[in-house]
Amino acid sequence: MTATLTGPAGRMQIARGLIALRERSGLTQLQVAQRAGVSKATVSRYEMWQDRARIRWATVKAIADACQASVEEREALVRVARSQTDGWWVGNSAIPQWMDPLVSFEQEAEYEHLYANTVIPGLLQTREYASAIHQAREVRSSDGEIERMVNARIQRQGVLDRQTPPHLWAVLDEAVLRRTVGSRAVMERQLAHLDELAQRPSVDIQVLPFSAGAHAAGAGHFVILGRNDERNPLNSMAVVYIEMRRRGLYLDDPEDVEAYKLTFDYLRSQAVDTAASSRLVARARQELSHG
Repeated sequence: MTATLTGPAGRMQIARGLIALRERSGLTQLQVAQRAGVSKATVSRYEMWQDRARIRWATVKAIADACQASVEEREALVRVARSQTDGWWVGNSAIPQWMDPLVSFEQEAEYEHLYANTVIPGLLQTREYASAIHQAREVRSSDGEIERMVNARIQRQGVLDRQTPPHLWAVLDEAVLRRTVGSRAVMERQLAHLDELAQRPSVDIQVLPFSAGAHAAGAGHFVILGRNDERNPLNSMAVVYIEMRRRGLYLDDPEDVEAYKLTFDYLRSQAVDTAASSRLVARARQELSHG
């Protein structure tokens, strides 16, 4: 019976699928465990995507069968458990452990909606800007360590260059444009890069101007990642990532996710449209070049 180190995105799909099957069947975790021939702790662990233990596809099959899953439902979950491969970020010391799920979710997401209020988000950063950010935050890290972190960030951005990239929708507080990171020249090139990315059909960038006053977020940086599959709901996913100092918080409870989706909708409505946002970026860039 093969065990695989299934990534967070795959684990979430399996966990959500098994929970849905168990709730539909009206069984408790103990009852499922007895029918599947495993312990209650095993059933509980397979329903918790943040557990990092290895997944056994045969156990997924047994639990699904215990919940009276259809052949299609069972095979869909088993296929996820059997097809997982370690991504480039797994075991990469340049990727903090708390960011491992974020990078994994980005590989599977159809959309990524984010709000940033202090710095340009990682997926939109130039190498120079990313280097300046890491130098400021990692004051005790060596130049070599910082370079590896920057390389990892640039490699992570490759998700935007896929043949079918996720739709990235970013709402940036105007403060993000006005905070000079690195130098005026570095910042000017970063704003030019933002403008270039905004021309892509898969990228939308809006600016929340100072004139908007108090706004819906009321807090800091957050990311919503998701994938919708109406034909196969078990293949859908949605998770919120909240960035903190030296750790990240992941929320996947449907009520939490819906609350952040609503917040993002309000932020989009309070921000200026993409054309006006492009003009704000251009104005900030012009001020840097003539300052």
